[in-house]
Amino acid sequence: MENRKYDIVVWGATGFTGKLVAEYLDKIAAESKISWAVAGRNKEKLLELIERIPGLNEGDYLLADSFDLSSLKEMCRNAKVVLTTVGPYAKYGDNLVEACIAEGTDYCDLSGEVHWMRKMIDRWQDKAKKAGVRLVNCCGFDSVPSDMGVLFMQKKVMEETGEYFPSISMRLKNAKGGFSGGTFASMFNIREDAEKDRSIYKVIMRRYSLNPDQEFDGPDKRDLRTVLYDPIARSWIAPFIMATINTRIVRRSHALEGFPYGENFTYDEAIYCGKGFRGRLRGWGYILPLGVVRAAKPGSLLNKLLRWYLPDPGEGPSAEKREKGWFRLTFYGKTADNRIAEAELTGQGDPGYSATARMIAECAVCLAKDRHQLPDRSGFLTPATAIGDLLTKRLTTRGRMKFKWKGFKR
Repeated sequence: MENRKYDIVVWGATGFTGKLVAEYLDKIAAESKISWAVAGRNKEKLLELIERIPGLNEGDYLLADSFDLSSLKEMCRNAKVVLTTVGPYAKYGDNLVEACIAEGTDYCDLSGEVHWMRKMIDRWQDKAKKAGVRLVNCCGFDSVPSDMGVLFMQKKVMEETGEYFPSISMRLKNAKGGFSGGTFASMFNIREDAEKDRSIYKVIMRRYSLNPDQEFDGPDKRDLRTVLYDPIARSWIAPFIMATINTRIVRRSHALEGFPYGENFTYDEAIYCGKGFRGRLRGWGYILPLGVVRAAKPGSLLNKLLRWYLPDPGEGPSAEKREKGWFRLTFYGKTADNRIAEAELTGQGDPGYSATARMIAECAVCLAKDRHQLPDRSGFLTPATAIGDLLTKRLTTRGRMKFKWKGFKR
């Protein structure tokens, strides 16, 4: 590993999010003392990108194809860490996972595809652990804020009370930004796969689908599907589309750590809508778009209209709009004697683009440069279990995120 040519290789660097990652790595490369390169299948596009990146030399690129395993292995042999933004991962990710394990290369991605991650875990977990390879899924807005927010909450309450919260709820208070074209492509691809194989729906909807033990059955309820009043947040709440992946990642983190919060620990997510009639009405305003997406079956007119209206992979907002984006999450921890504590996580930049690019880039830097300070574990991991507090530190010092413990309020 120490003799690899590059610390980090960005696979899919010519895509919209990949370019943002490359631009961010270029800004922090000197401070982080990393060597890095870009990779893809199109030489001309890679050279065009390199011309825009001051810190890269003309030869700092690697050619590989998602469906050419040998080319991916060659790429992996040159990197300590491969950071991939190439999705949908269920369509393009299988061979890269195999190549990283074969070549002993660490890996991080932006996957939010539960069924694909389950398939990769079942197929490769044992070999990945034997090879000592860390494969870290969900390193963007889904699911770094959720995973690290829970870790932050539990550390704070342990310091203050000597006990962990048996229950934590996250509420998305506010956000300004949009989903990437790649995110929508993944959603549509999941729907198409699930229509062909109905068992995929079961994997996606299973509350503990990413737990090491798939037979584990805890007290978590299924993800919210309607608008209701939440006494903890003292507000109406609505379904959060990313809860389906975020909750599974948090539960996998807890299981991988050996259930330190207890096997009855619960975690849920929703959108904070506000109080009174306006809050309830706002909640139904969030429900309607979700209903439209669910109704857009593959091949239907509605599906075609959505694909026409929504951004394609490789498309996204302007730099000005990305810079004006932000997000604010509130975590509510409930003790065994029903006391409620709060913590807040805020971030600057469009959550689906700028913030996500920073999050996955910092995950890759941690894997490449802090390897000997990281937990001694391998296989398919989560941000919290692979990196933990080091990631929190990097995100707060230069990732434009802030964690704030508000303590017990009531």
